[in-house]
Amino acid sequence: MSELTTHTFADDRYDSMTYRRSGRSGLKLPAISLGAWETFGGYRGEEVARACLYRAFDLGITHFDLANNYGRPAGNAEVVVGKVLKDMPRDELIISTKAGFYMWPGPYGEWLSKKYLVSSLDQSLKRLGLEYVDIFYAHRPDPETPLEETMAALDLIVKQGKALYVGVSNFSGPQYVQAVQVAQRMGLSPITIHQPYYNLFGRWAEKDLFEHTVNNGTGVITYSPLAQGLLSDKYLDSVPGDSRAAQWWGKENKNDVVDAATVDKLQRLNAIARERGQSLAQMALAWNLHFPAVTSVLIGASKVEQIEENVAALNNLAFSAEEVKAIDAIAPQP
Repeated sequence: MSELTTHTFADDRYDSMTYRRSGRSGLKLPAISLGAWETFGGYRGEEVARACLYRAFDLGITHFDLANNYGRPAGNAEVVVGKVLKDMPRDELIISTKAGFYMWPGPYGEWLSKKYLVSSLDQSLKRLGLEYVDIFYAHRPDPETPLEETMAALDLIVKQGKALYVGVSNFSGPQYVQAVQVAQRMGLSPITIHQPYYNLFGRWAEKDLFEHTVNNGTGVITYSPLAQGLLSDKYLDSVPGDSRAAQWWGKENKNDVVDAATVDKLQRLNAIARERGQSLAQMALAWNLHFPAVTSVLIGASKVEQIEENVAALNNLAFSAEEVKAIDAIAPQP
């Protein structure tokens, strides 16, 4: 750690957190991981990022997730988090980043070509101040670049020592299976983890993905498990002024997302959560984690208290048949 820092981390930080193996790999992740999408380097700066990352680590959260395009301007999240990581024990942390979305002009600034993936990770490592990341993701499917090139590029990055594991994000079930088959056929680094969008209001992965990842030995870390904060107490009555919806999404989008019908569903789900002795957010996280396919859930936080509340979800991950039936009635599978 930096000679300037005087912070000491909790000696009991590993005592309470649950760690799950990512598929059939040797990688274990905390059941709850912390991401930087929209928060750190976005509408929250370094001071908040440091407080949240430190508290998360004290609670046993060892995995911090980023992407090249996170923050405003794009890349700022890696800069902000990188400053904090200098004062943390690198060998105890899992740091992930991604590439796939637009980053710079011209034909090499987005998608999944070897040129873009290798260049993007080099830039990410400079912003983060790291020699390597633990997980590097192909952030979205590329409709034009052959999967053979993309998977070979990920394998090259592992062989170069710039990433220890590779993953995919936002791939459908069939797209993921195809990528697995390409890697196996070509003898390339396996897909250790998949990061899909999944929550109670977006349950597609239950039918289209989880069976495939289990069969192929790949872990899953779900992002937006709280539907960008929607599945939390803050939207049960109105939209608070310091919320992400108010500060980040814009008035028109906010009103579209948090409408009367959505509030009604939130209130009904909240009633189930209260019967379970949980907040709505805690139940929403527990829902993700009750699937054996899910290794970890990826939360965002703009306040330390949010992290503490979310970690407490681990105290009750089981759902009765009656609870599942009631949740299905409110937020059914597509």
